[in-house]
Amino acid sequence: MSSLRILLIGNGGREHALAWKLAQSPLVERIIAVPGNGGTARLPKVTNDTSVKADDYPGLVRLAQENGVNLVVPGPEAPLVDGVEGFFRDAGIPVFGPSKDAARMEGSKTFSKDFMKRHNIPTAAYENFSDYEQARKYLESTSHNVVIKATGLAAGKGVIIPQSREEALQGLREIMLDKAFGSAGDEVVIEEFLEGDELSILTFSDGTTIKSLPPAQDHKRIGEGDTGLNTGGMGCYAPTKLATPQLLARIEREILQPTIDGMRKDGFPFRGCLFTGLMITPDGTPKVLEYNVRFGDPETQTVLPLLESDLAKIMYACAGPVPFLEDVPVKVSSKFSTTVVVAAPGYPEAYPKDIPMQVAEPPEGINIFHAGTKLSGDTLLTSGGRVIAATATGDSLRAAVDKAYEGVKLINFEGMYFRRDIAHRAFRQTPTGADKLTYAQAGVSIDAGNELVHRIKTAVASTRRPGADAIIGGFGGELDLSAAGYPGAPIVVGAIDGVGTKLIIAQQLNKHDTVGIDLVAMNVNDLIVQGAEPVLFLDYFGCSKLDVSTAASFVEGVAAGCKQAGCALVGGETAEMPDLYTGDDYDAAGAAIGVMLPAQRLPRTDAMREGDVLLALASSGVHSNGFSLVRRIVTSRGLKYTDPCPWDADAASIGEALLTPTKIYVRPLLAALKETGTAIKGMAHITGGGLVENIPRMLPAHLAAEVELGSWEVPGVFRWLAEKVEAKEMARAFNNGVGMVLAVEEGKVEEVRKVLEREGEKVYQVGRLVKREGDEGCVLKGLDGWYA
Repeated sequence: MSSLRILLIGNGGREHALAWKLAQSPLVERIIAVPGNGGTARLPKVTNDTSVKADDYPGLVRLAQENGVNLVVPGPEAPLVDGVEGFFRDAGIPVFGPSKDAARMEGSKTFSKDFMKRHNIPTAAYENFSDYEQARKYLESTSHNVVIKATGLAAGKGVIIPQSREEALQGLREIMLDKAFGSAGDEVVIEEFLEGDELSILTFSDGTTIKSLPPAQDHKRIGEGDTGLNTGGMGCYAPTKLATPQLLARIEREILQPTIDGMRKDGFPFRGCLFTGLMITPDGTPKVLEYNVRFGDPETQTVLPLLESDLAKIMYACAGPVPFLEDVPVKVSSKFSTTVVVAAPGYPEAYPKDIPMQVAEPPEGINIFHAGTKLSGDTLLTSGGRVIAATATGDSLRAAVDKAYEGVKLINFEGMYFRRDIAHRAFRQTPTGADKLTYAQAGVSIDAGNELVHRIKTAVASTRRPGADAIIGGFGGELDLSAAGYPGAPIVVGAIDGVGTKLIIAQQLNKHDTVGIDLVAMNVNDLIVQGAEPVLFLDYFGCSKLDVSTAASFVEGVAAGCKQAGCALVGGETAEMPDLYTGDDYDAAGAAIGVMLPAQRLPRTDAMREGDVLLALASSGVHSNGFSLVRRIVTSRGLKYTDPCPWDADAASIGEALLTPTKIYVRPLLAALKETGTAIKGMAHITGGGLVENIPRMLPAHLAAEVELGSWEVPGVFRWLAEKVEAKEMARAFNNGVGMVLAVEEGKVEEVRKVLEREGEKVYQVGRLVKREGDEGCVLKGLDGWYA
């Protein structure tokens, strides 16, 4: 390969990062940036050229020919969608970027969605509209939340995520009638709103072979906590721990390679960098949100510092006369990278330009990438909305984030704005230990579940009727029959739940009796915490093909659980669905109904005081939550469920130990409630969400639970799990040895303890109620040394 003279089109942060990385290549002789910015002007080998406009494609061809350019790199999407590749192809100059036909994958949301449907690439359900009235009628008929996208180019901002139908209709009017995004809104895509976490993957392709850079996560919203208007991107980090090797392999197998293969089969092979925006749904399924046909911004600034291979050689392998990407290594660092974007005041709405700015020289490990900047003589001025960004790498994500914010301190101009929470989702979900696992990595998002509850509260509230407030978020749902028109009748409380992926272990061991007990326990424990006595139970058993022995064993377990809880098994449903389940798979759910008098209702939040004591009842093990993570840990250790149990020598196997049924607390708690009057003010069943999510569910807004970690005996199974899970995630995913927590009046603790211990419970005093500071409803004391 001869030396490369490169024409780089664009003037943003992405182009500065590309020029910075290309200039490091020994193959690169010279780079001409058209028009470039204040950052590219200061790079070695790089010259800004403003003699030709970036959208004057014949002029760019002449400039390239006059300077002996032998590789063209268009940065933004507009030139590619316009067909700039064809102008240079006709002149015999290779372009790292797709043809005009292939660029339709970004230029038209309609085209790309239809492509995905045609090639069975997973994406959100959608409809296309060019007629406003038809789009409006469709919106009014939908029951699910939606995203509205202007189908054309809108500089990364033509997407509206409405929070209500009214917002959706207003957004549709703004796009299609008011032309908020110009002609880009002549056609819209209305698609299903997907819950989950977003990923961005940049993939090199020569039309056949693909090689990807580390997965990144952008922050589109202007405000901290992902609030406010959409932007072109306020920050980014990579790699994201959400993208496990298994998930990345699945994305490549189900999405990336089928996309490149489909484009080639459809007659427009893709050569360049394909940006794929993905949503990882709560069940771990990756779905495509959008394609871009070029490097992303600020993803490029984030991932290129991690690329150890020669970018120029990779680009030429994709764009040159003979594709050879298969033979070129794409090696990346094991470090982490973070970018923080600094914006002009007022962005993404109207903002001033030409603000003088100062940028100090960054130390090693920090890069300052210019975007909306220009030089006026020796003075650096702002010239855009996203002005500049600080990027840093580190051995950990925390180190990279902290260093990036140190980089921001090197930038100074009046009114500068930046988000202070870049990578907050990673710290919410991901432990610091490199070998530690999270519930989210196992395909389960506690936060997504919480967000779903928040999103559907309005719909649920619309169903309220006398006696039922239709409010979710508690442990069970109540109906006051007296208020509903049945004078003198008690309050009815209902709970519904399943066993979760613990069933997979039961199926693999062909042991089904204990999971029936689990099903009852998960429901009746949710009733007793509200003061209700369980009186009846119904179960559901769904399978591919009914095996009488399996089903009978399961229902016998349900009956055993009902006996422990003192409720009657009054009915159920068995369903054979061979198209839904496969092989010996089955699923189960149950509903319990309990009753109570108004005076028995818990929690009594109005009676709770600072200083009230927290008592905890021992669990029998993992119970029935967190098994997606448990199974992941077993697999990561190379173990089978039939192997000897490493934490309990008396257990027959790992699987047998894990199938220990969930403890049913009904009888001892009913006794304590009956014998100690109003001493117990509230109870929390420690299920999904662990200690930190469940204890606050019984508390008033002004109080928090202060929990002394280490104040109870932690069973061996949790210590074994904690070898692979950070302590904070343990507190959020598991019960850690306490299946029930009680808020008890300070002077009546021993009275309550005495009754519970008489009933066979192991009781621990684990903390107290304190004044709540901020949003934290459960304060964990001694977290750092808990599982040390």
